[in-house]
Amino acid sequence: MPAGHGLRARTRDLFARPFRKKGYIPLTTYLRTYKIGEHVDVKVNGAVHKGMPHKFYHGRTGRVWNVTKRAIGVEINKQVGNRIIRKRIHVRVEHVQPSRCTEEFRLRKIKNDQLKADAKARGEVISTKRQPQGPKPGFMVEGATLETVTPIPYDVVNDLKGGYGA
Repeated sequence: MPAGHGLRARTRDLFARPFRKKGYIPLTTYLRTYKIGEHVDVKVNGAVHKGMPHKFYHGRTGRVWNVTKRAIGVEINKQVGNRIIRKRIHVRVEHVQPSRCTEEFRLRKIKNDQLKADAKARGEVISTKRQPQGPKPGFMVEGATLETVTPIPYDVVNDLKGGYGA
């Protein structure tokens, strides 16, 4: 028989609940507040069938564009052929979680503001731009002895006298 092409085709392992994560859904999933513009990860919870996004969006990160009573409107980029389309989908709160994609940026921003404040107090102007890591500095190996290796001269005349079997 031919393979099925339904909405949940080939999602046996994709939507399966993880090991020791079956059962009730924690209340924090429902009590978390989402604001417009936040980044969220779409992670399908196979135990909740309502408001489930298509398998393509599983594992994708998008931005919140709408908040309703039980669902979140998420804007996700989707590559179709040679173009990228911005798709807007509504997903129930059980299937989304706050993304950590901007965490490093926020921490770096706080650190840079602190560095700028310290530099201003000292009367200096510093650059907080990220610089590419350059080549490592050279060094000399201590305690190593040099050994000169020379090849042994090859004698053609004596080698031919011996023959093949000698």
